[in-house]
Amino acid sequence: MGDYLAELIEWMAELPPLWAYGTILVIAYLENVVPPIPGDMIVVFGGYMAGLGILDPWIVILLATIGGSLGFMSMYAIGHKIGKGLMDDDRYRWLPRRRIEQVREKLKKRGFSLIAANRFLSGLRSVISLTVGMAHMPVSKTVLWSSVSALVWCALLTWIGVFVGENWEVVNSYLRAYGIIVTVFIVIVVLVQWLRYRKSRLQGASE
Repeated sequence: MGDYLAELIEWMAELPPLWAYGTILVIAYLENVVPPIPGDMIVVFGGYMAGLGILDPWIVILLATIGGSLGFMSMYAIGHKIGKGLMDDDRYRWLPRRRIEQVREKLKKRGFSLIAANRFLSGLRSVISLTVGMAHMPVSKTVLWSSVSALVWCALLTWIGVFVGENWEVVNSYLRAYGIIVTVFIVIVVLVQWLRYRKSRLQGASE
C-alpha cells in the first residue's frame, strides 16, 4: 500500500466517527474529480471500521454513494459545457461535427449501460462522466444510473471491508489487479473498434 494511502488511512483511523463519515463523503466525491485519489480503499477501510463497531456500514454505503454520485455529476457538468463549446460554429471549425453528432446519438441510445457500469470500470470513471456530459445525455436518467452504479459498488466494497476484517489491506492488491485487467480489456475493445472503423473507411474509399 502506498505511503500516501497509508498515511491517509492512519489519519482517518484516529478521527471521531462523525469526521470519519465526512472523510468518506469527501474522498468519494474527489475520487471522481481527481482520479489518483484512492476512494475505493477508503470505502473498504470504512467497512473495516464498521466491522469493529466504530462506524455504521449503512451510513458508510450511503455517504460513499452520495459522494460518488455528486462527483460523477460534477464531471458530467464540465463535459456538458465542453460539449456546447465544441459545437459552436464560431470555434473549432475543423472538428467533424457530423461525426460528433453521430457519436452523441449512439451514446444517447446506448450510453446508460455505460453509466450503470462506470463504478466497475476502474480508472475510467472520470472519462465516462465527461463523455456522457459532452453527449448531453438526460440529467435525470444519468443521475439515476450513476447513483445505482455507485450504490452497488460501494455496498460491495463496504461489506468486503466488514468481512475481511484485519486483512482489509489485501483488498488493495486485488483492486489494482482488477483495474489493470479492466483497462487492458477496454483498450483492446477500443482498438478493435478503431481497426474495424478504419477498415470500413478504406473499403468505402476503394469502391
